[in-house]
Amino acid sequence: MTLYRVARGLKKRGVPLLPAVLRKAIYYLHSSYIPEDAEIGEGTQLGYGGIGVVIHRAAKVGKNCLISQQVTLGGRSGLEGAPVIGDYVRIGAGAKILGNIRIGDFAVIGANAVVLKDVAPGTVVAGVPAKVIRQDPDPLTTYQREMGLLPQRAPLSAVPPASMRQ
Repeated sequence: MTLYRVARGLKKRGVPLLPAVLRKAIYYLHSSYIPEDAEIGEGTQLGYGGIGVVIHRAAKVGKNCLISQQVTLGGRSGLEGAPVIGDYVRIGAGAKILGNIRIGDFAVIGANAVVLKDVAPGTVVAGVPAKVIRQDPDPLTTYQREMGLLPQRAPLSAVPPASMRQ
């Protein structure tokens, strides 16, 4: 992601050759194609160094997403547009998100899923083609719990029962 961010910054400043050199370096180091034209939000991470990740140059990825290895965010033949991924989305290994579709915030895409239709916020999808597995009524709390961001509860033995307090 560091090389991508440097290449994107240089391209925005109008530096002609260096962004292309950095894109090639990403390709040779990680077997990935991440063009500097793609919009990738802050905090987004690529699992296992982004090995095999392919991102369409018109794709948009929100902030704090997790994209696992061998993921493709691409277009579809005969259709214009590329995927738009919301914030806090987790995409499993080998998943393919194809076409001009939107993935809602806090969605989870299962490993090896092929997503061809829009995914609502807080939805878990999996399969070929991807189908809804679960719709979460409170996706923020679920995300925090699964990512270990909720505070730890005090052990029951740490607080004596009211009958024992004097």
